[in-house]
Amino acid sequence: MTADALPTRLHSFADDALGDHDAVALAALVRSGERSARELAEAAVARAERVEELAAVAYPSYHKPLLPAARDGRFYGVPTFVKDNADVAGMPTNQGTAAFLAKPAKEHGPYSRQFLSAGMTVLGKSSLPEFGFNATTEPPFARPTRNPWHTSHSVGASSGGAAALVASGVVPIAHGNDGGGSIRIPAACTGLVGLKPSRGRHLDTALARALPVNIISEGVLTRTVRDTAAYTAAVEQYWRNPKLAPIGLVEGPPAKPMRIALVLESINGPVPQGPIRAAVEQIATLLAAHGHRVEPVAMPFDDTLEVAFLRYWGLLAAMVASTGKLADRTFDTSRLDDLTLGLRRYYLRSALSTPITLYRLRAAAATYETAFAPYDAALLPTLGHETPELGYLSPTVPFDELLDRLRTYVAFTPINNITGTPSISIPAGLTPTGLPIGVQLAGTLGTERTLLELAYLIEAEHPFPHLNH
Repeated sequence: MTADALPTRLHSFADDALGDHDAVALAALVRSGERSARELAEAAVARAERVEELAAVAYPSYHKPLLPAARDGRFYGVPTFVKDNADVAGMPTNQGTAAFLAKPAKEHGPYSRQFLSAGMTVLGKSSLPEFGFNATTEPPFARPTRNPWHTSHSVGASSGGAAALVASGVVPIAHGNDGGGSIRIPAACTGLVGLKPSRGRHLDTALARALPVNIISEGVLTRTVRDTAAYTAAVEQYWRNPKLAPIGLVEGPPAKPMRIALVLESINGPVPQGPIRAAVEQIATLLAAHGHRVEPVAMPFDDTLEVAFLRYWGLLAAMVASTGKLADRTFDTSRLDDLTLGLRRYYLRSALSTPITLYRLRAAAATYETAFAPYDAALLPTLGHETPELGYLSPTVPFDELLDRLRTYVAFTPINNITGTPSISIPAGLTPTGLPIGVQLAGTLGTERTLLELAYLIEAEHPFPHLNH
C-alpha cells in the first residue's frame, strides 16, 4: 500500500485474545488460565502484520519469540517489543542505522535483564532513528515510522516504533529509553503514558555508564498509568538502587494536597496561546479543583544550558562516528545520516569548550533543585508545538534548519535528562486536527511515586483518548 493510499488513522484493535486490555489485565487473564501466553503472542503478531504499514518493527522475531524464563513475573505472558538499541540475546541490535549490519547479540544487556524480569514475551525489536539522535523516526534508508493517529504525521522519537506499536494496539507495553525526551516525546505524539525515571533508578547500559554525563533513562510506553506503575514496581523487585527512595506499587491518586509549580515558558520563551498551552492550563485547573496548590514558576534556565546540551548532543554523535569500528568492523562512517554527521561537525567547531559544556550540564542539577525543591511536582508542556507532518524533522533537512526546528520542538524534555530528575508525559486531549497532546509532570530526584499518583488523578478525571474509542 502506498503512503497516499494509507488511511488517516490506522490501528489493530480487534475482538481477539488481546481485546483492548492493558498489560495488567492481560497478565491477570493469563494467571487465571482464561488466556495463555501463546494466545496473546499470536494475537499480537497478527495485529503487527495488520498495521505493518506503520513501519514500527525493526526486527521481527515472530517465529522465535523470546519467552520468559519463569512464570512468576508480574507481566508473565504479556507480549512486547524491545527498542532496537538494547541487546537481547539472539536478536541483532542495529541502533536505527545503515552504517553497519549487526549480528545477533550473544547475551542480554544489563537493563534488558531487568526488563525481562517482568515476565513478558519479546516478539522483536522496535524502530528508532539513527542512534536515537532525532525527535522523529524517519531513517533516510527505510520507510518512516508513522503515527497511528494520523499516518502522514511523525510518531516522535527516539522510541518511535515502541509508541506506534502500543498506540495502535499491537502490544499494551513496550520498552523505550530517554536521552533527551525519547520516551516522553513519542508518548505525547501518540497519546501514551511515558515515564522517564530518575538517574540511577534502574540498571544502566554499558554506554550510559561510560558517558561523561549520564543523560539516559530506561523505561516503557503504555496506554494506562497503572501499567506504568505496575511495571515500575515489577522491575524494582529485580533491582533497586539503595540511594533512592523505593517507589513500590502505586495504585491511585495522592492522599494529600500537593504544591505544584506551573511552568509555561521554555528556555526559548513563553508558550504561545494555542492547543498545547490550553491543555496545560486545563490540567492545572483540574489539579487546583482537587485541592492542589498550583503556582506559576519561571523557567530557571537560560539558553546557555540549551547550548551546552546541543554541544553534548554533538559530542555523542562524534563519539559514535569515531568509535563505530571498535564496536563493529563493518561500520562505515559515510553511511551515517546527515543529522549525525551534522551534529559531529557542530561539536567539532566548539570542541575546545567541552570542559565548560560538561561543567554547565553538571551544575544544572543544583539550579533545578533550588527552583523546584519547594514543590511536590512541576506541570509543563511535553513539546514546544504540535506533532509535525513527516518530513519536517527528517534528517535530510539541511542541518542548520533542522537544528532550529528541533530546538523549538524539543524545548522542554532535555532538562530532566540533564539534571537526572524524573518526568512523566501523560495525554491531555487532542488538537483540533485530532492529534494527541501531552503534558509533563516533573519532580526532583527520586519522586516518581508522586508523579504516578498525580498521573492517576488526571487519568481518572480527564480520561485519556484511545484509537479504539
